Amino acid sequence: MSLFEDGRPFLHALPAEDRRALLALGTPRSYAPGEVVLREHDRTTFVVAITSGWATVSVETERGVRLILALRGAGEVVGDQAAVDHGSRSATVTALGPMEAVVVSGDRFRAYLAARPVATVLIMRQFSSRLRSSDGERRSLASEKVLQRLAARLVELAERTGRSGADGTITIDLQMPQHDIAAAVGSTREAVAKALRLLRGQGVVRTASRRFEVMDIGLLRLLAEGRATGEQIPARPRD
Repeated sequence: MSLFEDGRPFLHALPAEDRRALLALGTPRSYAPGEVVLREHDRTTFVVAITSGWATVSVETERGVRLILALRGAGEVVGDQAAVDHGSRSATVTALGPMEAVVVSGDRFRAYLAARPVATVLIMRQFSSRLRSSDGERRSLASEKVLQRLAARLVELAERTGRSGADGTITIDLQMPQHDIAAAVGSTREAVAKALRLLRGQGVVRTASRRFEVMDIGLLRLLAEGRATGEQIPARPRD
């Protein structure tokens, strides 16, 4: 399971001429934090190419619970599936913070793909990668406990957006509120808060408002891989 796309983002993988051609087809757009970019089940077909910032990709489960499936950042495109197959939106995309993008109509995007074989291959590869990630997410939800899933999310956030300090701590620069962390773990805020208290109490992480610092990335990786459990976290030395 992973919140992040494998490999180079679509825009960055395109040849420079193809990238310029795609961006020239659209209209620049700014999104405020929390603004909905695409809404699940809508029948729109436009594509959004993110040029800066981050967005969450989420679905609502049958129980009415929001589940964050992925994070999309600069260089990635969202909304391409509905543009290609004319189906309804499969997920809601929401700006996580200030976000800049270029919005391209579905008709223009389809014509672009038809004229650019390299872009078509890349978008098909993206479809396949996201399908595999979705399959892995379902397996993870069925088999992993909250602490393991939380540890996995924090590890990848640290590795992909973290900033290392002189003392070995890693500050996660991507600011996510606790309800988004819970949605990314696929659990309740209460269960995630309990797991965070355990990690904080044993000196594995530090938290503040929308801020996480990883103190022991090695132990966090063991928890994420299922090679350690909450009961196996060594007690923090007392003064």
